[in-house]
Amino acid sequence: MTERQQRQAGGSVVVAAVLMACATGCSGGGATLDDARAADPVATLRRAADALEDAGSSKARTSMEMATGGTRVTIRGEGVYDYRERLGRLKVMLPQDPAGTSEHRPITELLAPGALFMKNRGAGVPADKWVRVDTATLSDGNLVTGGATDPLAAAEVLRGTRTATYVGTTELAGTEVRHYRGTADLAAAAKDASGANKGVLAAAAKGFATAAVPFDVYLDDQGRIRKIRHRFSFVNGQRQGTVAVASTTLLYEFGIATDVRLPAARDIYAGEIAEGERS
Repeated sequence: MTERQQRQAGGSVVVAAVLMACATGCSGGGATLDDARAADPVATLRRAADALEDAGSSKARTSMEMATGGTRVTIRGEGVYDYRERLGRLKVMLPQDPAGTSEHRPITELLAPGALFMKNRGAGVPADKWVRVDTATLSDGNLVTGGATDPLAAAEVLRGTRTATYVGTTELAGTEVRHYRGTADLAAAAKDASGANKGVLAAAAKGFATAAVPFDVYLDDQGRIRKIRHRFSFVNGQRQGTVAVASTTLLYEFGIATDVRLPAARDIYAGEIAEGERS
């Protein structure tokens, strides 16, 4: 039996670390509700990452909000992800400086098993070079550092769901979706995650202020994540206290061609870059 089949057959409790702000409100189930999904939301969320793998690929939009120094900033990204190859490409847009006078070039990010590649990273990196980061060495497992949460890692957080409730149905971009809310445990998610995401989520479980991750998640009738929102909390190394981060991922246009290619070794910057130097 394969690792994926073992997870689908039962596995340990799985995290649903996703929260989407539902501005329109969510209505009750009615005749369109799948009774099994409503009766056992934890089991449904355990299968969410597998449903993405079945879909093959999708487009993705990301949003990461954090409050720092009394100012709330938002980093946005857009791109594609191949769930079978575990490869993604995002263009990440940084917010303007507080004065609004400085524009930042978008950062191109390539997401791969256990690695993050960034171009236009700044901090003295040549414009034609990529920075490679081992995501398992980051204290947050790259759930926050890159300014966008890896879509598959976000889904695999759901493998650590501790509690989950079915809220109801609503419509998202013209598609009827089912809304679930709960709390995930990153350490539990790491045990059931696939491949390199085991190390990524294990690092986050140790590095965040708490391994518990509140979420809301919206699934379509095929069990695929359409939108997820996690609320992470990490320790600020420069100031006392913790920083709250809300990471939202929107997935759409499943099954598209992605063609994500990783950079050649000669194109990777050989110098070191500090984890604390955020994009």
